[in-house]
Amino acid sequence: MELKKKIPETVESYISGFPEDIQKILKEIRATIKKAAPEAEESMSYQIPTYKQNGVLAYFAAYKKHIGFYPTPSGIEAFKEELSVYEYAKGSVKFPLDKPIPLDLIAEIIKFRILINHEM
Repeated sequence: MELKKKIPETVESYISGFPEDIQKILKEIRATIKKAAPEAEESMSYQIPTYKQNGVLAYFAAYKKHIGFYPTPSGIEAFKEELSVYEYAKGSVKFPLDKPIPLDLIAEIIKFRILINHEM
């Protein structure tokens, strides 16, 4: 009989489900987003951490070899040049775990997403 993995209901429980080295990275990303968007609502959506302020700002998730960061297509498009050193797609970017996570860039993207959502 296979045991079902408990689905995290909070960002804290999501983060605590990872090894300590990954938890540290996830906590840094979380703190970066909260500092860049102090009024954003933090929740879980699609079983990953989600930040909303007048709409979605971004999601993030940990994987075996990377952190997935999902700032919607506008967040990727506006920072295409800065993100060109990473694997990215229409609404997502992969930050490899064997390289420093670009926290300053994440903060810039979040601030941009706040402006975009405010204009809508």
